[in-house]
Amino acid sequence: MIDWQVASRTAARFGSGPRVESAEAADVVAGLHAAAEAAADPVSEFTGLEASHDSAPVLVVDRQRWVEANFASFEHILDPLFDRLSSEGKASGGVSRAIGERVNGAELGFVMGFMSDKVLGQFDPFAGRLMLVAPNVVQIGRQLGVDEHDFRMWVCLHEETHRLQFTSVPWMRQHLQSLIGEFIDATQIDASALSRLLEDGLRELGRIVRSEPGASFATLFQNEQQRTVVDKMTGMMSLLEGHADVVMDGVGPQVVPTVKQIRKKFEKRRDSAQGVAKIMRKVLGLDAKMRQYRDGAAFVRTVTERVGRDGFDAVWASPDNLPTTAEITDPAQWIVRVLD
Repeated sequence: MIDWQVASRTAARFGSGPRVESAEAADVVAGLHAAAEAAADPVSEFTGLEASHDSAPVLVVDRQRWVEANFASFEHILDPLFDRLSSEGKASGGVSRAIGERVNGAELGFVMGFMSDKVLGQFDPFAGRLMLVAPNVVQIGRQLGVDEHDFRMWVCLHEETHRLQFTSVPWMRQHLQSLIGEFIDATQIDASALSRLLEDGLRELGRIVRSEPGASFATLFQNEQQRTVVDKMTGMMSLLEGHADVVMDGVGPQVVPTVKQIRKKFEKRRDSAQGVAKIMRKVLGLDAKMRQYRDGAAFVRTVTERVGRDGFDAVWASPDNLPTTAEITDPAQWIVRVLD
């Protein structure tokens, strides 16, 4: 159980972002809306995916609005689990429940607050909307020292690709939601499982702090059925993130004059985390997320080179054609399974 108000207050303590004058803020908001609209046609032409621009609204938000939107999605996802726990009599009551809700809320708020200054944009498949996080676009653009208009456009190329993936492929949103539902349905909570999680979690945290290869919390909270679902989700998300990166690089030279400089500086920033930030990236699985971008992009490029875009476009035909995690790193497997 989660106290969402505590979560919100905790996340808000991480700050709202760089200080800007009202006129500059208005310019940033207008610029992001304009960039999102300008990105639509070149991304559609490059990918062959088509959807009307009003099929999913584009919202320019601040960090707290991004956090609140994700909390709303989390609540939607977790409600069936909470209902099940209550019906099975596994939800505590009274004072202990109230304390637990606040602790869980504080933990979730800390995680989302930590993430809130790193996300440039996000397509929300539950609400069907694209969010661009204005203060982060400003702050990260300044830190990289790149042209602000080019950076906005570069970000929007990636996010517009996600909007098209989820709005022009009719089954994509429902498939992701069903996978998340399967994961939630497979969740098992009992005293012995929680005890094992605590013991294994502390051991894995020590490995993460020592930077041991392969250290991760990723599989601690998964039973066999959940691992099967996670494999499907990982393959799907690697494809979507990698595809968006390929589109950024493919369309970029046409509409972003400084695209090579932006890409080089952004990749360097991705790899430069140190100290506590580096540990948090491992704990939260952000390193695995970076691998999704790179492995997914390599999959898209390899398949396209071998069978052309028409062959690659088979990934959009049905959920069965999505690559597995193994196929992402070995595209030949996917080609044989789907196209031969």
